[in-house]
Amino acid sequence: MTSNDPAQQTSLDPAAEAAAPGSAPAQDAAAAPSPETRLAELEAKHAEVADAYLRSKAEIENTRRRADEEIAKARKFAVEGFAEALLPVKDSLEAALAIQNATTQQMLEGVHATLRQLGQALERNKVIEIAPPAGTKFDPHQHQAISVVPAEQEANTVVAVLQKGYLIADRVLRPALVTVSAPK
Repeated sequence: MTSNDPAQQTSLDPAAEAAAPGSAPAQDAAAAPSPETRLAELEAKHAEVADAYLRSKAEIENTRRRADEEIAKARKFAVEGFAEALLPVKDSLEAALAIQNATTQQMLEGVHATLRQLGQALERNKVIEIAPPAGTKFDPHQHQAISVVPAEQEANTVVAVLQKGYLIADRVLRPALVTVSAPK
């Protein structure tokens, strides 16, 4: 039961008892927003966060879509530079075939020039020859031994290259076919 007499009212809150009588509750009531105001603030904050979330989600989807398009383009046109480098080689071969009465010497010079063009095109596209000199230690990652032959050199070394190999970006495209010296 409550009484209107301030002397009979007791406070259950120790902080309220410590404050000056009548001053603290009035300040709390003035400082505390009404539930409707608080609800409106929270709804506005929710709308702001929801909008930011939707914008972020849309940006992520756009980034993913652009990345997928870039990957598709990269796959589609990956050999474009390489093909462009090989076109002069093709042109040279076609020009050689167009000559009706070429001498053997002219054809040989043309083949050498075309081979140089091809070598330059491969080099520009990071295709590197594997042609180990005799005496090089056999490397199973870059060489394929076709035969083992007795030789006057250290065992497990390259004696001869039967077919050059090729690397592209440090990956073996084709190993060099080699003969290897037999253990003594």
